[in-house]
Amino acid sequence: MNQLADRLSRISEPQTIKMAKLSRELKAQGIDIVDLSIGEPDFDTPAHIREAAKKAIDEGFTHYTPVAGIAELKQAVVHKFKRDNGLDYTPEQIVVSTGAKQCLANAVLSIVNPGDEVIIPTPYWVTYSEQVSLCQGEVVFVPCSIENNYKITPAQLEAAITPKTRLFMFSSPCNPTGSVYSKAELEGLAAVFAKHPQIFIISDEIYEYINYVGKHESIAQFGDLINRTIIINGLSKGFAMTGWRLGFMAAPLDIAKACDKIQSQFTSATCSITQRAAVTALTGDLSTAEAMVAEFKKRRAFIHEALKSIPGLKVNDPEGAFYMFPDVSAFFNKSFEDSHIKGADDLCMYLLHKANVSAVTGVAFQQPNCIRLSYATSMDKLEKGVERMKTWLAKLA
Repeated sequence: MNQLADRLSRISEPQTIKMAKLSRELKAQGIDIVDLSIGEPDFDTPAHIREAAKKAIDEGFTHYTPVAGIAELKQAVVHKFKRDNGLDYTPEQIVVSTGAKQCLANAVLSIVNPGDEVIIPTPYWVTYSEQVSLCQGEVVFVPCSIENNYKITPAQLEAAITPKTRLFMFSSPCNPTGSVYSKAELEGLAAVFAKHPQIFIISDEIYEYINYVGKHESIAQFGDLINRTIIINGLSKGFAMTGWRLGFMAAPLDIAKACDKIQSQFTSATCSITQRAAVTALTGDLSTAEAMVAEFKKRRAFIHEALKSIPGLKVNDPEGAFYMFPDVSAFFNKSFEDSHIKGADDLCMYLLHKANVSAVTGVAFQQPNCIRLSYATSMDKLEKGVERMKTWLAKLA
């Protein structure tokens, strides 16, 4: 029998994708599933961006492009960082990839050697640790509490750093918690990093525009951290362009060159049509994105209050993204008929098969007391889903 590569044993299928797959299978059987598992805006890509793609096709812009992206798009990304974040980059520091996930993979592959330690505050997006594992790095998880809205403190960061620490990875706004780091909180972390110049930072800012508390802040703004921070961003969340598959990074020049080199041996450049559409997205009117965020804000207000009204749920106050991350540990060791809830995994399957509501276990995000619920769906579905959850959670005793 042929033996597969050992690296496959170091990674697993993301629970987010697994639950979405289960939901689709049940829907195909005619079951009315309210899917709150998927992290995807339920809006169509704005019309002016779609028109830009059509124009690119009609003009025959269908050939290979430079690996790191067309010059026009890289300049648009530079403009975006200056306009939105007050950060100065050159086009050579920008790398465009086939989704933000590829940007993350390029960066981790460029930085992490076997045995290097990578600090990841939890809860965290599931892919971070898997990519570190592929590089044979050592993940150092730092658990963050609901009392601090799931954000790492400077004291926790300092305590986690060792001579082997090579990288710190985090997101703001955060998937799965919706937490947003304030300028003061980031400044506190920056003061710790200032004492440890050997550490790179990957700042995942893909949810930048989905922010309910004010201006987005990036850790790259402090001191010389711009010289060792890799900012990951893209179009999927803020512009409802998930299927277009385009992410981008801004990085120190040596990291950007390394990512360009790695990408040249995997996917090469991303889709030429998507790149032209991205120019329009980043340089055009942001009113469509703002309207989408206004709708998310209404849904957030509804589901936050609705979940707080369900006895047993403990809910944080998400400030961005489109997720709720309630603590469900009050339902552990309870039962209904043939369902016995030992932990968050069991509760998610109970909700899926009894309440017909799909959620993602917090175990996937290194927070076993919680589940993740996405409110990137219609208000009708949210109302139906929450009511079903309330009914079936009440049956557990």
